[in-house]
Amino acid sequence: MTPSLLVPLVVGLPLTGAAITLIAGHRRRLQVGVSISTLTLTFALAVAMFVIVDAGTPLAVTVAGWPLPFGIVLYVDRLAALLVAVSSVVLLAVLLFSVGQGAADGDDDTPVSIFHPSYLILAAGIFDAFIAGDLFNLYVGFEMLLVASYVLITLGSTESRIRTGVVYIVVSLVSSILFLSAVAVIYGALGTVNMAQIAERMSELPDNVQLLLHLLLLVAFSVKAAVFPLSFWLPDSYPTAPAPVTAVFAGLLTKVGVYALIRTETQLFPDSDVNVLLLVVALATMIVGVLGAVAQAELKRILSFTLVSHVGYMVFGLAIVTEAAIGATIYYMVHHIVVQTTLFLAVGLIERRAGSTSILKVKGLFGAAPLIAALYLIPALNLGGLPPFSGFIGKFALFDAAAQVGTPLMYTLIAGGIVTSLLTLYALMRAWNLSFWREEDDSVETEARIQHLGAAVAADEVSERRVIPRIMTAATMGMVAVSVGLTVFAGPLYEICDRIGSALLEPVSLVDLGEVEESS
Repeated sequence: MTPSLLVPLVVGLPLTGAAITLIAGHRRRLQVGVSISTLTLTFALAVAMFVIVDAGTPLAVTVAGWPLPFGIVLYVDRLAALLVAVSSVVLLAVLLFSVGQGAADGDDDTPVSIFHPSYLILAAGIFDAFIAGDLFNLYVGFEMLLVASYVLITLGSTESRIRTGVVYIVVSLVSSILFLSAVAVIYGALGTVNMAQIAERMSELPDNVQLLLHLLLLVAFSVKAAVFPLSFWLPDSYPTAPAPVTAVFAGLLTKVGVYALIRTETQLFPDSDVNVLLLVVALATMIVGVLGAVAQAELKRILSFTLVSHVGYMVFGLAIVTEAAIGATIYYMVHHIVVQTTLFLAVGLIERRAGSTSILKVKGLFGAAPLIAALYLIPALNLGGLPPFSGFIGKFALFDAAAQVGTPLMYTLIAGGIVTSLLTLYALMRAWNLSFWREEDDSVETEARIQHLGAAVAADEVSERRVIPRIMTAATMGMVAVSVGLTVFAGPLYEICDRIGSALLEPVSLVDLGEVEESS
């Protein structure tokens, strides 16, 4: 078997696993075994493909025997292989967390017969988006993960989940319509949806048409990536979902949108003149997102707003358009996938232990649950950018790349990034202080906080305290270990991201794909 034939398995394995788990119905152990095995094998495939593409050329395969440029091209370079591997780890850890939750609580929160097929379809959609070589297949990947996410975000069918799920669905559908419209316009203008061929033909179009096509894709992907001002839907949608669903959404779904932005800016429109616009949007995303986090009193909402603000860092790096900046963006993207997921898992543990995620209602957890305190503190310091964690390394690399450009706008973005980092640390450490260190409430002080943050407190749903299965704690500990590993092995990982950044700025042509394998 040639290496290229490994590529379709990245999507085929999760889809096969989803079919098996759907047929298995209520056979919990079989579903769990199939899901875990599928994601483990996908991780092994991604590592093998990365080793192959890092040593030579990207892997590409056309599906169902259709020739280029008409066939569906699956394309794996260093970036795609790295993101599939990281996503597999995150999906596996969250799956283990959900297995522990399901074993302890039954099927009320995450019905097993529905959860596992939907979860694997979500994984297949994410992987398909990462390895898509044409815009229409990228659209298909988005739709696969969105259809699965519609099911997952409404699991349990509570009133709040249905209400926020409807908003999420409507926004996602609008974004998909915009994306599909952009694909149709691009095909009408260029006669192809193959990304390599689009890049070759784009210069043939008038500048105003190129700008229109560019902005259509930017708007569609910015909704999916939660870039301000198109991020309004996220803080209300994610916190109401079950803890494992929220964790995987926060870690991965917006990053698929960021990934699409990276491909658009580096491959389809490398000579773009919208970088100033992207820089302004990046600054607004960082500042507005972190100010929203500071104003919240509920942990899931705090993390949801920080998720928005840190997408701004990735847009910032992407808009600098240098090899160093793109490499730093990839490193920060990997960091954020891992750390944001870890924090949401830690908050899931807090919710079970304390029965709430409101920082005004939770108290004294440091003495009652010191392990949970550590599992929250480490990724919180990391996300806040405290040295020597990976968050600091990624931000410093972005700031250094911007300083090398040296324009006033770049220095403004650096200042905005520093302020965002400090406010992120403040919001997360305030939550730590109130939830873990506080033993007794000062009634006057608490009342003042409630008046200041009343809306956020009202949004919190208080539930009964529940036992925390060991597998949930172990899954969170594993993710904390991975987040620490991003710091310990920052040197080799950053070298990989540097190579990715250099390769992304080199155009991919049909000549590079001319020897692709055919898959039936």
